[in-house]
Amino acid sequence: MRNRFSKTIAGCALALVSLARVASAQATQAAPATPAAPVSNVVANPTYVFIPLEITVNRPAAEVWKRVGKYCDIAEWMRRPCTITAGKDGEFGAVRSVANEVLVGKTELSYTYTQPVRAGQPYNLYHGTLEARPVTATTSKLVYTLVYDNSMLPDDAARARDRAQRTAQFTQALENMKILAEGGTLPPAPGR
Repeated sequence: MRNRFSKTIAGCALALVSLARVASAQATQAAPATPAAPVSNVVANPTYVFIPLEITVNRPAAEVWKRVGKYCDIAEWMRRPCTITAGKDGEFGAVRSVANEVLVGKTELSYTYTQPVRAGQPYNLYHGTLEARPVTATTSKLVYTLVYDNSMLPDDAARARDRAQRTAQFTQALENMKILAEGGTLPPAPGR
């Protein structure tokens, strides 16, 4: 009798363990996944960089602006594809395909744009302004200013490289605009 009783207890124990495993597996399958914690776009200690660039152009400011100042003219002088993806070219709120930049300010001879916040990335507050500024009746300056936060870069060396790269890129853009505004044509684009 003791042997039968031991076998019964052992059988019950085995059944309970099996049921517990089945229940555990079902609970694991049915349990909803825990959502990942949202990543904040806020930068705790921003360090804003200001890059002012300019170039003299031998044309009146209005002529310069007419040649290189439309919002998607960037396609020609920066050699990047550009389309207006929302709104109308030259109107507040227009969005161009270059980094989804939004037109946030404009005057007769300038515009200012920003890049939007992106999910899961720190917001660097990137803004740029392009302006044709009259100097004399026959000359002008193209002024390009950039402002952004570079605090998310790992160190001073990375920040210096980033600034140098942006300065070179936008200096080339100004040189291209000058060529176009003065009636020239750009040389072939360098290979990528």
